[in-house]
Amino acid sequence: MRKTRDSWGSRLGIIMAVAGSAVGLGNFLRFPAKAAANGGGAFMIPYFVSLLLLGIPLMWIEWTLGRFGGGFGHSTAPGIFHSLHQKNRFIKYFGVIGIFGPLVIFTYYCYIASWTLAYSFFAITGKYTAIQDQATMRSFLAGFQGLEHNNFFQGIGTAYVFFLITFLLNIWVIYHGIKGGIERLCKFAMPLLFLFGFILFVRVLTLGAPNPTKPDWNVLNGFGFLWNPDFSSLSNPKVWLEAAGQVFFTLSVGIGVILTYSSYLSRGDDVVLSGLTSVATNEFAEVILGSSIVIPAAFVFFGPEQMRQIVSGGLFNLGFVTIPLVLNKLPLAQVFGFVWFSLLFLAAVTSSVSLIQPAVAFLEDEFNLNRKKAVIIFSMVSFLMCQAPVFFLKNGVVDELDFWGGTFFLVVFATIETILFAWVFGMERAWDEIHHGADMRLPGIYKWIIRFITPLFLLLILGGWLFDRQGFWAMLLMQNVSKEDKPFVLGARIGVFGLLTVLAVLVKIAWIRKRQVIAKKI
Repeated sequence: MRKTRDSWGSRLGIIMAVAGSAVGLGNFLRFPAKAAANGGGAFMIPYFVSLLLLGIPLMWIEWTLGRFGGGFGHSTAPGIFHSLHQKNRFIKYFGVIGIFGPLVIFTYYCYIASWTLAYSFFAITGKYTAIQDQATMRSFLAGFQGLEHNNFFQGIGTAYVFFLITFLLNIWVIYHGIKGGIERLCKFAMPLLFLFGFILFVRVLTLGAPNPTKPDWNVLNGFGFLWNPDFSSLSNPKVWLEAAGQVFFTLSVGIGVILTYSSYLSRGDDVVLSGLTSVATNEFAEVILGSSIVIPAAFVFFGPEQMRQIVSGGLFNLGFVTIPLVLNKLPLAQVFGFVWFSLLFLAAVTSSVSLIQPAVAFLEDEFNLNRKKAVIIFSMVSFLMCQAPVFFLKNGVVDELDFWGGTFFLVVFATIETILFAWVFGMERAWDEIHHGADMRLPGIYKWIIRFITPLFLLLILGGWLFDRQGFWAMLLMQNVSKEDKPFVLGARIGVFGLLTVLAVLVKIAWIRKRQVIAKKI
């Protein structure tokens, strides 16, 4: 007997959940750093082109595919793809990536999310607020991560405690289901996140010029550092790839999460307006709040020369070294530090719970397990997988997992689902499905964009990688990996493709079981 499917409690609930999945660390750290490093205001041209031709179409595709597959009792990509063309025996295997990607990303994202929880605690208790220079703050972070022993930390024990808390919080939320867990979390977390963002936004705008000998180090010039356009950067293909990549990361498209979330919609729910609303919510968080906090605040205290070093120094350096130092120079440093890292934690945890749902839904739908059993199985498997990023962070394991789970296969999956939607399902049928229950109609040009431009755009991105000797091939051949780290990176790579194989086998087993059940009924 098939179980009753879970469902969302309201349209606001799923919009907040999808926005929660999309609004993550990348909105407040990755976006401003990428914009500042890739042409400033000019970066927004390829960014918005990518949003209009890639991000928004993919968002509508995934909302529509998810709702369609949910009508057949499927909440993950293998079943959803199978529902598009049930006579094709192989189409479901393309959907394996939609479970694989979120699971791989979760294994390291959960650990990174735990850093923001830890730093919230460190901020309010004043553990790092006396630090006033970047070298000491970097040492504090390295000690916390277990990368070095110092006066702040004597091992990875503290970080591991916060990892356990974050992991168990994710499991607790997912155990309570769609309405009682994910929706409840996002309805609470997202408004609080925007409140914290607004507080920091106002505080940054009211910053003076703290260094009287450097009057040009002010907020206005901080915005100029971020937004003054360098139009010569538009001729660089890398800038366009960076912009397209940012759109992927910021909207959580191509992962499989939105497919799963939208599968719990009812047949008459409006995917056009809901998808557009979730995009707008994410873009407000990224373009308005994300760009108005980090770079302008850091510019005021460090100036243009150091800012160039900071922007190129990596996202962790920006979020966990530079911004804490900025906040330490302000009155009520402990309070503002807590607000900053609590904002990041809320953004991270609403994203991390979304990464769990596809794997749990797969066990529920295709193996007919109840929620409790599915969550227990996921917890045991994912907990073991999380140990590699925790203990081998310094050996390049996180970068390896991020490349395959959060970069390469993300674009591959988006390409596959776009082609299936527009060419296998059929554009006319797809266009009707998008508008079923919709209160507004899409401009007719989007029929052409979804059918031709979006898949071509995705294929160009993949092609750009394949011809990028300094990026893709250097990563594939481990050219930039030290001799000492190569065994760890190779082990992570074997684990990644082993997981992909295991998931494909599970899909095969699930469909064999389905055929056996049907045969018995006949």
